[in-house]
Amino acid sequence: MQKHCNTANNPGRHAFRRWIFPCRWQAVLTIALISSIGYVGCAKSTPSQTQVQPPADSTPSNPSPPVQTDVAFYLTTPDRSQLLARQNVALLFSTASTSQPTIEVDTTRTFQTIDGFGFALTGGSAYLINKLPIKQQNALLQELFGDDSLAIHISYIRISIGASDLNRSAFTYDDMPAGQTDTGLQYFNLGADQYDLIPVLQKILQINPHLHILATPWSAPAWMKTNQSLIGGSLDTAYYGVYARYFVKYIQAMEAQGIPIEAITPQNEPLYGGNNPSMVMQANEELRFVRDNLGPALRRAGLPTRIIVYDHNCDRPDYPLAILQDSIARQYVDGSAFHLYAGNITALSQVHDAFPDKNVYFTEQWTGGPDQFGPDLAWDIQNLIIGATRNWSRCVIKWNLAADPDYQPHTPGGCSTCLGALTIGATITRNSPYYAIAHASKFVPSGSLRIYSSMPNGLPNVAFRTPDGSKVLIVYNAMQTAQPFTIAFHGKQVSPVLPAGAVGTFVWR
Repeated sequence: MQKHCNTANNPGRHAFRRWIFPCRWQAVLTIALISSIGYVGCAKSTPSQTQVQPPADSTPSNPSPPVQTDVAFYLTTPDRSQLLARQNVALLFSTASTSQPTIEVDTTRTFQTIDGFGFALTGGSAYLINKLPIKQQNALLQELFGDDSLAIHISYIRISIGASDLNRSAFTYDDMPAGQTDTGLQYFNLGADQYDLIPVLQKILQINPHLHILATPWSAPAWMKTNQSLIGGSLDTAYYGVYARYFVKYIQAMEAQGIPIEAITPQNEPLYGGNNPSMVMQANEELRFVRDNLGPALRRAGLPTRIIVYDHNCDRPDYPLAILQDSIARQYVDGSAFHLYAGNITALSQVHDAFPDKNVYFTEQWTGGPDQFGPDLAWDIQNLIIGATRNWSRCVIKWNLAADPDYQPHTPGGCSTCLGALTIGATITRNSPYYAIAHASKFVPSGSLRIYSSMPNGLPNVAFRTPDGSKVLIVYNAMQTAQPFTIAFHGKQVSPVLPAGAVGTFVWR
């Protein structure tokens, strides 16, 4: 990840199917998720010390009886006093008019289908999860990927093909001694990923077999590159065909492990060669590789895995457009992927509008540690959960799922301050990215549709209709004071109040 490019993320530094819904005539108190403890400090712990504490109930010890309501309201506040907490308030639709700011929701005006919300499951994340005692590990994976009322229902993950910079070391699946090559790929193997990433993925898929998985390389094997290194350099044109077969072997090897790879991108952050690992691939190079090698290789192998191009910042929409403008390459390409370390999120709409038959995806954004909970939550909700989806993205994926209190593991030269959604140390802390994603993932399952919602000043929002017909509205209060407002739907209104700097998810039938 190109962390030096992101100044906006932090000023001053870089399914649903079984959740409990309240019927009009039957009130049900839903247990809400909150962080197990505050920031755990910087002392490393051994696996035996780690305790996975489930999210605590955020209701009072002597809660009031649940009230009758038409709209379920889940709230996270910047001071962490409410963390994805179900509010016991009566929100009843009526025909009474109000003078408050109004968000109109209209299910007849639909946009893109949503594939899901989630995180990058880096090799380092898998390593930390795999070290947990089995009972706690199982409980954590159920919380993340399960479909009961306590889970946050993650439906999309991104993994690396070989190592990313958040692995303990840099590697590919066909590393050779200096000066040697393996054009027949006879030494190809899944390497270190067989010990942490694959076992964790297999457990996740037992919990959610419909999980969307996107896979991305940080580098080709060094012997295929112009500089013979895993850092920087470009793919040697002599190995384009071999590298395409490398992707085929990877997809087939993962399938043999029971892990279906739904989509791939040819290169992570192809315009940045300073990471470990990394590789530069200019637009004309990626165009040639996809058109003449990768696309045909996947087709010959009969693989349904989709190709998503670019996978880099919003400041260069010309990159994916250059590929999509080629009529031959375009037939192999499902869409384009973006990060937001530079540029504007509206670049997704620019590419979508030029090629509306091609999808757009938001596939990476870090949060720099230490967590500044309120500002970080606000940035993610406004720019990603709301911004990316309102600009046609089918998914939002945060970087990354887990790190330890020292932001480890990472490669030498890799990101040394990347905050995980989870900090796994002596205890597990749920950080701002966890709640930003959970406000969408818990309530907006795969197959949902984005629908129209108006945007009054100071209340950025986005709305969805789920496969079972529920409506979901996610609202951020960008104002300095608590804001009453109106949700208008089918000629009726309901008026919640959202605290300053808070995010609310509202759900109704």
